[in-house]
Amino acid sequence: MLAIVLCLAEHYAHGEGSYTMARILIIDDNAPTRDILRQALERAGHEVVEASDGRGGIAHQWTMPAEVIITDILMPDREGFETIRELRRDFPTTGIIAMSGGGQIGCETLLTIAERLGAQRVLQKPFGLRDMLEAVHQLLQRQA
Repeated sequence: MLAIVLCLAEHYAHGEGSYTMARILIIDDNAPTRDILRQALERAGHEVVEASDGRGGIAHQWTMPAEVIITDILMPDREGFETIRELRRDFPTTGIIAMSGGGQIGCETLLTIAERLGAQRVLQKPFGLRDMLEAVHQLLQRQA
């Protein structure tokens, strides 16, 4: 499975969907998810840094700012909503992609709430890596 993922990322990086390399920050408490995303994004030509929770992600963003941040919603310590709110306030031009395996608060989905807080793209887990790479590409184009 990982070989297919990496092959797709490499193809995307060298095909019509190619774009300028950027620093991408992945914030997710699930190490295997971070690993798969990191490998795909690196194969697509990006520099990737990782954090296991929002607190670490915010610290990374202050020391090595990323152009795009991919964050999970449900995490220990500092969850995604608080992280998105703080990132949007302190780094208003940074692209934010929120991802979640589901859930609702009242009648709103977690991803709908993430969009209201400032995430420009949202992805429901499980998602295809092509979808993630396209979301990154779209946010980078908006910043250019």
